[in-house]
Amino acid sequence: MRKVRIAQIGLGHDHAPGAYRALRSLSGDFELLGIAEPDKAYRDRITWPEYGGAQLQPVEALLAMRPDAVAIETAEEQAAPIAQRCADLGIAVYLDKPGAMTCAEFDRVADTLERKALPLQLGYMYRYNPAIRRALAAVQRGELGEIYAVEAHMDIFHDTAKRQWESKFPGGMMYFLGCHLIDLIYQIQGEPDEVIPLNRSTGIDGVTADDFGLVLLRYPHGVSFAKTCSAEVDGYARRQLVICGTRGTIEIRPTEIWAADNPVHYGAPLTARWKETFVSPEEQPWYDGGARGETALFDRYEPMLRDFARMVRGETVNPYSYDYERRLFRLVLRCCGAEK
Repeated sequence: MRKVRIAQIGLGHDHAPGAYRALRSLSGDFELLGIAEPDKAYRDRITWPEYGGAQLQPVEALLAMRPDAVAIETAEEQAAPIAQRCADLGIAVYLDKPGAMTCAEFDRVADTLERKALPLQLGYMYRYNPAIRRALAAVQRGELGEIYAVEAHMDIFHDTAKRQWESKFPGGMMYFLGCHLIDLIYQIQGEPDEVIPLNRSTGIDGVTADDFGLVLLRYPHGVSFAKTCSAEVDGYARRQLVICGTRGTIEIRPTEIWAADNPVHYGAPLTARWKETFVSPEEQPWYDGGARGETALFDRYEPMLRDFARMVRGETVNPYSYDYERRLFRLVLRCCGAEK
């Protein structure tokens, strides 16, 4: 099996340590050429233990090695220009979410890669979560009947400086974390009839950023929503996805549980808990029935990047098309109140 020669560009994205750890662990799939950070504001992060003593290299030096692929983990506002440069050079791109600041720059990256038949993979971290994949498969098989609502939460407790930092994004938290939820709703229900963004600032500790994100998505037979907040105490434990259909409901909560002995946020392993309940004449409407389960241990990034390696080698086709990613990104910005 041919190893994919890959470089990581960026330390600025919150998921950069997880991607780097996964690339190192997947030594059978990747030859990791090195890591670079174009912005000096983030270069001191190379001392974090997640990077294991790695040494930074100049971006130019890594690109001069002509890698097969790059994993772009820069700060969000720098991601699309770097991705475009790599696409122009004929390099496959793994681009962490949501990938750009405007539709124009995202479309240009996707268009270039599509024209050159090069893989584009977006780093939406729930796409390889086994509980979510299980639920999406049930939806696709029609087991829940007609879906009339999806309820998605992704919350966290950030300090004041981090919450104010979110002001650089359109829609604040809806852009930063809500994009993960919009991806799931879009996979399940497709294009909404109407998007109603209700993103706000809590004003806590003087923060002016939209640190509370809420968007309603109206569909022909119901309303779905995504809610994300970075001022919620113990919010991580209440991250959840609920899919409601005419024949059943699936609830995943929490969407991720870090192992108790996990010393760092970006390490593995994880589990997720799910509950599924289907229409049954034996159960009363108020009965807390259904089946419950918990996934085996899993990692956010390893299966995603393993699949990326297979795409680069031509062994598989990305299930998320260029067109899907373009339409999703446009919907993300609509949910942020930044696009019509």
